[in-house]
Amino acid sequence: MSQYPPTIVVHGGAYDIPMDTHQAVREGCRQAADAGWAVLAQGGPALDAIEAAVRVMEDDPAFDAGLGSFLNAAGQVELDAIIMDGRDLSFGAVAAVQRVRHPVTLARLVMAHSGHAMLVGAGAEAFAHEQGLPLCSPEELLAGRELERWRAAQAGGNPHGWEPFGTPPSDTVGAVALDADGNLAAATSTGGTFNKLPGRVGDSPLVGCGAYADNRTGAVSATGLGEALMKVVISKTACDFIGKGMTAQEAAEAAIAVLAGRTTGDGGLIVLDRLGRIGIAHNTPHIAYATVTAGGEVVAGM
Repeated sequence: MSQYPPTIVVHGGAYDIPMDTHQAVREGCRQAADAGWAVLAQGGPALDAIEAAVRVMEDDPAFDAGLGSFLNAAGQVELDAIIMDGRDLSFGAVAAVQRVRHPVTLARLVMAHSGHAMLVGAGAEAFAHEQGLPLCSPEELLAGRELERWRAAQAGGNPHGWEPFGTPPSDTVGAVALDADGNLAAATSTGGTFNKLPGRVGDSPLVGCGAYADNRTGAVSATGLGEALMKVVISKTACDFIGKGMTAQEAAEAAIAVLAGRTTGDGGLIVLDRLGRIGIAHNTPHIAYATVTAGGEVVAGM
């Protein structure tokens, strides 16, 4: 029997999640955790588990990733993702891609087959085609509510940014997992900030910011205001706290304290340490998440 307890944690964003979407978001997290657990329960690797989990959320219009992603100021979808292997710190990332339904899978292909760590825009899409990953039309990623939201922003004289339309949603998705061999992995996928300038890239695809995984410490996926999360390299910061002896929960809370103390941004993160202990923290009203531990029961929260 393995000494490591297979575990997966997923998140569906940290922000003031509207009450009328709680059920859809919670169920989306539950289904993603189920998909990842199905891999771990069969003895599969953490990398496969987190990719499976994030793909489920990229297919779910309840989240800002893949299908249903926010539109930029030009009315376009631009997607970012990262995946990281805690065994050797390998990672792959993509940014500003427009014709890829599952950016997390493209990020993994970048890690495994490109010889590079990050590809962006048209170059990333060309690589996807070379690798046999199907491309889609940008319209296939568009959800009707996002087009309506974007049109309202333009009509309101707000060509760039969220204000004055209230607190920006941040339903970026992510997953962290520990497999039976003791390997950790992390992934994050997003459509970015609503009404962002074309070409804007936030924290999600940046190593140490949107995600980080190291078998010696832990695995982290973050969500929130990317411009703030980047300033404190929040995912690596959380892993460093684990390295100093903190539990996963202590590290999560400490990293959010750094975010709150050094920036004016909000966010949240999920943390899983090398012993299978879970940490979840945020300075937003909610964070959507689901967990599955060795017992196989899915626990979803908000």
